[in-house]
Amino acid sequence: MFPNLFPTPNGQFGSLPVMPIQAMTQQATRHARRVYVGGLPPSANEQTVATYFSQVMAAIGGNTAGPGDAVVNVYINHEKKFAFVEMRSVEEASNAMALDGIIFEGAPVKVRRPSDYNPSLAAALGPSQPSANLNLAAVGLNPGSSGGLEGPDRVFVGGLPYYFTEPQIRELLESFGALRGFDLVRDRETGNSKGYAFCVYQDVAVTDVACAALNGIKMGDKTLTVRRANQGSSQPRPEQESVLLHAQQQIAIQRLMLQPPATKVVCLTQVVTVDELRDDDEYEEIMEDMRTESSKFGTLVSVVIPRPQLDGSASPGVGKVFLEYAGVDGATNARAGMNGRKFGGNEVVAVFYPENKYYAGEYDG
Repeated sequence: MFPNLFPTPNGQFGSLPVMPIQAMTQQATRHARRVYVGGLPPSANEQTVATYFSQVMAAIGGNTAGPGDAVVNVYINHEKKFAFVEMRSVEEASNAMALDGIIFEGAPVKVRRPSDYNPSLAAALGPSQPSANLNLAAVGLNPGSSGGLEGPDRVFVGGLPYYFTEPQIRELLESFGALRGFDLVRDRETGNSKGYAFCVYQDVAVTDVACAALNGIKMGDKTLTVRRANQGSSQPRPEQESVLLHAQQQIAIQRLMLQPPATKVVCLTQVVTVDELRDDDEYEEIMEDMRTESSKFGTLVSVVIPRPQLDGSASPGVGKVFLEYAGVDGATNARAGMNGRKFGGNEVVAVFYPENKYYAGEYDG
């Protein structure tokens, strides 16, 4: 009576195909088998990228899944000049992380984990670090030659205010010593900071000092989370206490300097998406909503919501909303009232914005 309730001999359940176990496994490990390759030259295509990285992986001894090519798939975004390169195994993807900075068609490329990489899940699937036995010299690389942003001394810095610039963040981190590598993670569409970064110190002995001093510090409306990216936090040794005290004093000074002064202009982030801004009707609705909501805090003079370029290229300030009030009081009320509120499902971040930059049409600060 109910033939579709029972498996059929051809491996299907009713009219729906059953996914083979191998395909299910590949899907489950995909996030850990892909690497992000950025800074590709315009001449790059899927075939040249796949061939190059397969050859390089073989040259350094990074192939651990047997004979054949390490690369099984490549997706290229030519407009943004990056690719996702999918490896056969989790271990081979981890070995590929050692290729950061390698020269491809005359240009150094960045090799990173993709944004959907889940370290907790990946840890159960295979090695998360490159093998120590890779022959990087065979392809002209040395361990850490491109900034050394992989390894046990890599530091995760989270909870960064979105208005912090890269030089400001580096200055904060360099309170403890020079950096060997630094990477502020940005939104690939807007170029805006995503609020977290990674770094490695030249003198790895200060790593735990930096983590202990910076972790938990209030910066604007945020609280920093600073720890070793691949390990639990550890405490500085007694002989490092004087370094820690000096660095904490420097941080206290910088915290005061990094607080943006009150102005008549408020900048909102985490409010709108690029797709919403492309649609004319949605853009007008957002603009009207912003005018209505923002007028509750004081006399609103102007609202600016930068839009993407018609050709899809990046435009300064996309993803931000700028509110100009007649006086500082209105802006102060708006900042206090808007910060942390939900708008379109996002938690709004509101900060003061320099008036001179706003009047000059400079929205990338």
